[in-house]
Amino acid sequence: MNANALNSSLVAIISKKEELNALDYNDERYDDIEEELHDLEDDFNEEYGDYLEDVLEDVHGKLRSDADILLPTAYLPSSLNGDHITPDGEREGVWVESDEFPGIEMRLVLTANPARFVVLIGDQERELWKAE
Repeated sequence: MNANALNSSLVAIISKKEELNALDYNDERYDDIEEELHDLEDDFNEEYGDYLEDVLEDVHGKLRSDADILLPTAYLPSSLNGDHITPDGEREGVWVESDEFPGIEMRLVLTANPARFVVLIGDQERELWKAE
């Protein structure tokens, strides 16, 4: 696993998401940018999907979570700024339950710089895995 290549792919996808989010639906470029984003996501899932699904199994094990594991791109944030809030004000990432933290809302995010899975618990962020 090449951590630099993984991170570069993440940055490309998240940057494309930022570009798309900056456009209005009526913008003539919207459909083309959306298509480019989907192509990047498909390529990413094909290249890194199996590897990251194994990583997600380990991450879910650390959290003691039996939540479904989704495609890796489902865990991506909408921007590189690191605040983990979507353009519409929602928390980023995939909601997960944990026996370790019952009743607490947690979100799992695959972020870049460096490539890593973090869990968001309230205002806290905990790194659960980092590409090396």
